[in-house]
Amino acid sequence: MKSANIFLSVTALQTEANDAVNSKTQFAETKGKKIAYRSIGNGDTIILVNRFRGTLDTWDPLFLDSLAENFNVVTFDYTGIGSSSGTLPTDIVNVATDVKDLAEFLELKSITVLGWSYGGLVAQVATLQYPELITHSILIGTNPTGHNEIQPKPVFLECALKPINDFNDEVILFFEPNSEASVKAAKLSHDRIAKRIDVSKIPSTMDVFQLYFAGGAGLREDKLKFREQLKTTATPILVISGDNDITFAVENWFAMLRELPTTQIIVFPFAGHGPQHQFPELSAKYIANFIQLTTK
Repeated sequence: MKSANIFLSVTALQTEANDAVNSKTQFAETKGKKIAYRSIGNGDTIILVNRFRGTLDTWDPLFLDSLAENFNVVTFDYTGIGSSSGTLPTDIVNVATDVKDLAEFLELKSITVLGWSYGGLVAQVATLQYPELITHSILIGTNPTGHNEIQPKPVFLECALKPINDFNDEVILFFEPNSEASVKAAKLSHDRIAKRIDVSKIPSTMDVFQLYFAGGAGLREDKLKFREQLKTTATPILVISGDNDITFAVENWFAMLRELPTTQIIVFPFAGHGPQHQFPELSAKYIANFIQLTTK
């Protein structure tokens, strides 16, 4: 009986360690850099690429755990961000090499890339630069590269550039403040994230903010014509947006609707810049179905 209890305890610990709140931070030492990452779940791999100021801790655990029901979910800190070494590159083409280098370190031959916000720009570049590696691309709360007519609202910068964001900032930045249901979802997501978050790892200085902004500016200029490449890629792309995204308006995708042969768009009502945190389980189901039904 005692041995059975020991077996049950070990099994419980193994299960607990394989969720977002308890997963171990590991390090990929590759190409002269040390990339902090975590991995949960089993199956084909999705590598998640983070937002402006995002770290390993700023993903909603319920969203990660929901994805992990069908996939091996890998989150990481960019070079120079959070627990990773170095300095964040100002060219997003170079930032995107973190995705490739991490996949190579983990000996992955194919992956899905999922990018949120700034990470959605990185994910687009990675998708177009490494088509032999990336089979599917999930773009959340982001816009196509190149010039977009609708620019971020001033309130985005008013909140996003504060050294520390409080809950009210999070509601404005990632949810829909005028929706009672969205604000309620924001509180639930905030509390889930708070179970593990290390605020000291979140970028908080203008010097680091400028590195992000330089990368974004380069993609708006789009010298490598990634926007045009979206029109010819064979990679299935799923865009998930809220209808009130103050940073990357979903309407900016509409100008390209009839020119993107592999792109599908889902718009959540009464939602903001972080729809996967407002609807974590539903977002994960949409993503799983999209990948399953567009896999050759």
